[in-house]
Amino acid sequence: MKRLSRRILFTGGATALAVGATAGVALAVAISFSVSPGGAITAKAGTTVLKDTKTGSKVTCSSSSSKGTLKSGHGISGTSLGTVTALTFKSPCVGPLNLPTTVTNSGFPWKLTGTSYNSSTGTTTGFITGIKSKVSAPPCTATVGGTTATSTGKVKVTYTNSTGKLKVLSTGGNLHVWNVSGCPSTILNNGDPTVFTGTYTVTPKQKITSP
Repeated sequence: MKRLSRRILFTGGATALAVGATAGVALAVAISFSVSPGGAITAKAGTTVLKDTKTGSKVTCSSSSSKGTLKSGHGISGTSLGTVTALTFKSPCVGPLNLPTTVTNSGFPWKLTGTSYNSSTGTTTGFITGIKSKVSAPPCTATVGGTTATSTGKVKVTYTNSTGKLKVLSTGGNLHVWNVSGCPSTILNNGDPTVFTGTYTVTPKQKITSP
């Protein structure tokens, strides 16, 4: 009876290990996408907002434009759907106390990834990573990045085939303010979490599906 118990225990453990290993491999496999037509793209947005969610202060820009590239074809890994090669905001933007504010971006190319696809709405969800920006409303200046002063940030985005619009969401990102100088503590502080929101019309219109 003891030998039988040991055998069952061993067999069950081995089976569990095999299942766990298989699941681990499955989870490690990235979702794949089909993109058409792909290639060079431009994207334009109306009002875009950068908000310090701790103090509530905002920088509002009347318009924004971007350039990038998307891969084309089938079986494209979601880990790299394309890149953002430029992002500009119409200056001056309006900051706290209605101060003229300039936002400049760097560290290009930023990467566009895909993490899921909703076939019922034709919407792809993913991230733009590698974000590095500077906000200036002299004498107040600061940088925007990730969770540390030296890391780049990311934002969560969705792209919907029917509208051709890429939306930057207010949740799911990790942007923070760093290197704050000359700013009142009621406006900006080192380590404050921030969100960036805007809706961009992509040209030419893309069709992104999965698989």
